[in-house]
Amino acid sequence: MPLLQRIAAFVLGWAGFLVTTIPAGATLVPVATATQLLAAVNNAQPGDVITLAPGTYDLSQTLYCDTPGTAAQPITVQATALGLAKIRFNTVEGFRISSPYWDFENLDIQGVCPSDSDCEHAFHIGGGGDFTRIRNSRLHDFNAEIKGNGDGTPPVFPNDVLIEGNELFDAAPRQTSNPVTPIDVVGGRRWVVRGNFIHDHAKAQGDQISYAAFLKGNSRNGTFEHNLVICERDTTGFVRLGLSFGGGGTSPESICEDGTCTPEHQNGIMRNNIIADCPADVGIYLNKAQGTGIYNNTLYNTTGIDVRFTASTADLRDNLLSGAIRNRDGGTSTQGSNLTGITLTQWAAWFVSPATANFALLDGSQIVNLGQPLAQVTDDYCGKLRSDGAPDLGAVEYGGIGICDTTKPGGGTGTALLRDGFESGGVGAWTVGP
Repeated sequence: MPLLQRIAAFVLGWAGFLVTTIPAGATLVPVATATQLLAAVNNAQPGDVITLAPGTYDLSQTLYCDTPGTAAQPITVQATALGLAKIRFNTVEGFRISSPYWDFENLDIQGVCPSDSDCEHAFHIGGGGDFTRIRNSRLHDFNAEIKGNGDGTPPVFPNDVLIEGNELFDAAPRQTSNPVTPIDVVGGRRWVVRGNFIHDHAKAQGDQISYAAFLKGNSRNGTFEHNLVICERDTTGFVRLGLSFGGGGTSPESICEDGTCTPEHQNGIMRNNIIADCPADVGIYLNKAQGTGIYNNTLYNTTGIDVRFTASTADLRDNLLSGAIRNRDGGTSTQGSNLTGITLTQWAAWFVSPATANFALLDGSQIVNLGQPLAQVTDDYCGKLRSDGAPDLGAVEYGGIGICDTTKPGGGTGTALLRDGFESGGVGAWTVGP
């Protein structure tokens, strides 16, 4: 069917449904049932914009994304606004991505397996899944909502993946001994994890240790920025860590890039993140993470930052944190202008309500203009420029025009999306930004 006819059928068939703006040359593929969604993914072509009608889509089989898109014509799977379409998977993996240039946006994806061990991933990005983008979606009740790793022998790893503006969480501690980490990535280069809200990840069995997100397996040049991590918001207990390069380590060596897991990550950067309420362990953990930059992060009610094992080298500056910065088991770091050991009483005196992630300023005498200017950090948690030559400590640059709402990832401003040339205002994935 020609494009204009398909759009006309789409509009006439779904009265009142909001039509998404799509780029020139794209083909709108409307779906309204789980069967149609499966067929659309199986038959996808470059430029397809697979758009889900409002409703619930129950699936008990994996959707295989194995047709390549292109930079000019990615393949998109989306709803027109978050909350309209809900996909429920009763299967080990939801979307299995093995080809480049697939985009996913505005999707609510839930794992509904009777046994938690049977719902592993909403998205599994394997070798060949370069330039995957997952944005403005709600992913919940899987052991690892997003998994990345290599495929083949020797393995090929997905590169240049963007995870942006999503909410990832579990409604209850996962009753499994399998790994539990909402973003679990082994290998790959230039992954960007930006502006996400990650909360309430917990592993109730086995070693009972979970992470909010990690890149490991000799991955490289990864970025965590503008994320809000609250380890314990709705549920408590077990050992929950925040963000990590290296995670708990990788084995065997054959599944790591270049056949070695030392280092676990190279040349990563964490900047402008807020990490809160991980009381049993650290907010940032570096495990064999070489050449890491840790800049302008705010860590509330965690035990601090660990730089661990000989392969770990890090530069830590302008961070604001409970707990300490520790070099452990041969890890080394350079440090400057970090404020550590902040007590709960001090947090409460300096900020409006840190216990609810509201870091609006009450008393900035220990924070404002006391950081070091850093070439690696040009803005803050909300995208406000750090341009006065005297940056503030932590994730937020205070003063000037506008208030940074720290209770929302990236301040809820969408500035991170605009930096990529697109904006997502909850109406569609393809409204071209300035």
